[in-house]
Amino acid sequence: MSAVFDPTRVAHLGGRFAPVTEEVDAVDLDVVGELPRELDGVYLRNGPNPRFSPVGSYLYPIDGDGMLHGVWMSEGRARYRNRFVRTPAMRAEEKAGHALWGGVESMIFPGADEVGQDLAGDFKPIPDINVVEHAGRLLALGEADCPYRMGPGLDTLGKETFGGRLPGGITAHPKTDPSTGEMAAFCYALEPPWLTWSVVAADGSVSTGPTPVAGVEEPLMIHDMALTDRYLVLVLAPAFFDLDAAMSGGSFLAWRPERGTRVALIPRDGTEVRWAQEEAFWLWHTVNAYDTPEGQVVLDYVQWPALSLGGESSGEGAGGATARGLTRAVVDPATGTVRRTRLDDMRVELPRIDDRLIGSPHRRIAMAAGSGRNAGLLSGEYDALRWFDTGGGGPVTRLWDAGDLSVGEPAFAPSPGSVDGGGYWLTYATDRTDGTSWLLVLPDEDPAGGPVARVRIPVRVPLGLHGAWLPTEE
Repeated sequence: MSAVFDPTRVAHLGGRFAPVTEEVDAVDLDVVGELPRELDGVYLRNGPNPRFSPVGSYLYPIDGDGMLHGVWMSEGRARYRNRFVRTPAMRAEEKAGHALWGGVESMIFPGADEVGQDLAGDFKPIPDINVVEHAGRLLALGEADCPYRMGPGLDTLGKETFGGRLPGGITAHPKTDPSTGEMAAFCYALEPPWLTWSVVAADGSVSTGPTPVAGVEEPLMIHDMALTDRYLVLVLAPAFFDLDAAMSGGSFLAWRPERGTRVALIPRDGTEVRWAQEEAFWLWHTVNAYDTPEGQVVLDYVQWPALSLGGESSGEGAGGATARGLTRAVVDPATGTVRRTRLDDMRVELPRIDDRLIGSPHRRIAMAAGSGRNAGLLSGEYDALRWFDTGGGGPVTRLWDAGDLSVGEPAFAPSPGSVDGGGYWLTYATDRTDGTSWLLVLPDEDPAGGPVARVRIPVRVPLGLHGAWLPTEE
């Protein structure tokens, strides 16, 4: 691919997605409504934010430097701070004053004379997708690489290899078992072993892995996973890496629907992987999974008919792919079959539950949604929040139309002492009319009633991607 590249022609580098470069600290933020005093902690979100104008290519949501945005809340007051995740590659670009690496599709790498031998000729680390805390470590996570450890003030402390036990890294969506404190993770690679899984114990030590997944013989992309009491659940859609095509100017990912989609149930005790086969579909994000008394696995997720990268507008993706809504798959490890059921047809993404229920039956699913009113929304842009309740006398859906606001992923902040529900949903939002950004706080008891508080952020927060509520430790 030619290095000639016009960033102004890339929608995800402008508007509500445009990067910000200023790092800001602000206290006593303006609040519309009343910020619940029981919220004592910080809401953090990571997302693509190029430090310099990209060269070669830019593919949302894969490309872009990481930037953390945090709102600290206590006693009804709030303060804000944002910081880049400063990898050695970003520091080299800051020293040069411009981008040195191209986007992942362009295959542009700086030489040793520009960045030194350690960084030359390799892909740029991009910890720009998610942020999690585990065993006292605050981690900024990328697609398939080592996370970067961050300090409590969001300063970058360095690459996290977990004592050298996970040198290849993990992907952006590990899952922590709330009953054991174990963090399960996986990682795909462009060379053997193509796919591995691992477990980090509650104390931060690596107890398992990296362990190759038998039966995977080619490089393919898997963005998210789920966790049950018995299994790591991985959905292997037919999205295969093709470096030969990328080197000759083609796509570095090939969608091959004739191969179908496989579901891997990886026993946490290390025994043989159980496989199930289904017609081709893609998922970016799982909701949750759990085991049934009959030995099956229930997996909720947002389904796409095909891989879509950077091309979605008003729900339409590359090749006509459209997010088809919330779906439930029941996987039977004994028969190797998958039974899928559509739960909700609305255009949704970025699903979350109360993380205290990971691996157990969940009651409420929160999602960013498209209201259908705005034809010009891009991929990753939503103008409503939707809740799907799974229990009781049948499914119940709730919707809050955000009006002129574009909203992101909702994350749950439980009230102290609550068990299931009882708390607030948090999300960043940006006004499409004037570019102002807000942190929205919606009560779990009546989320469709809208926010009880809107916290004014002193800078615009670019849309996307994932965040976490981290309560203050007592």
